[in-house]
Amino acid sequence: QVQLVASGGGLVQAGDSLKLSCLVSGGTSSRFVVAWFRQAPGKERDFIAAISWSSGSTYYPDSAKGRFTISRDTGKNTVYLQMNSLKPEDTALYYCAAHFSGTIYPTASYRYWGQGTQVTVSS
Repeated sequence: QVQLVASGGGLVQAGDSLKLSCLVSGGTSSRFVVAWFRQAPGKERDFIAAISWSSGSTYYPDSAKGRFTISRDTGKNTVYLQMNSLKPEDTALYYCAAHFSGTIYPTASYRYWGQGTQVTVSS
């Protein structure tokens, strides 16, 4: 059973950077994909980025290009989300999620979810 543990959130000021981590356990494969999502109170969940565990290929929607970078360290079983130039509107609960379908596009159905880590950006 795949388990994901997200960490690294916190309270930062606008313009700061923050790096989130997602520790993966329970097994991976060549078709394993991990993504980051976020959800602010009263808003829909947003897809931020996805990465192929095996190839390192990434996908970002236009809304996330430029300030967010997803990466992985297979030796540490960890996927990261580097966030730069943070804005108050980036305040949300950030989740990592995963699936074994092979696609890095947001149309995939994510079966495994972490517990989320809170990011709060003050102005």
